[in-house]
Amino acid sequence: MGTSRRKHTREFKLEAVRQVVEQGKPVGDVADALGINRNMLTRWKSEIEGDGAEAFRGNGKLTAVDEELRDLRRRLANAEEECSVLKKALGYFAKPKK
Repeated sequence: MGTSRRKHTREFKLEAVRQVVEQGKPVGDVADALGINRNMLTRWKSEIEGDGAEAFRGNGKLTAVDEELRDLRRRLANAEEECSVLKKALGYFAKPKK
């Protein structure tokens, strides 16, 4: 049977990267001490450098930008639907009465 995937907490990842960045320890030494793959620690470091405070959000959690984009798309769809209804109503009321 295959091994199950280990999940690490956000705090664990931040601490591991902090040891490399702030304490200046080599990636290999920190990875070996924590029992993780060196490539994984390097990837975590890259994620923090790229995403900053929003790194390691967890499964299904969106960044603030992605949440705003989703909200704006939802509001646009609602506005388009309202516009469509209003156009139909305008067409109905603009017809001359017989």
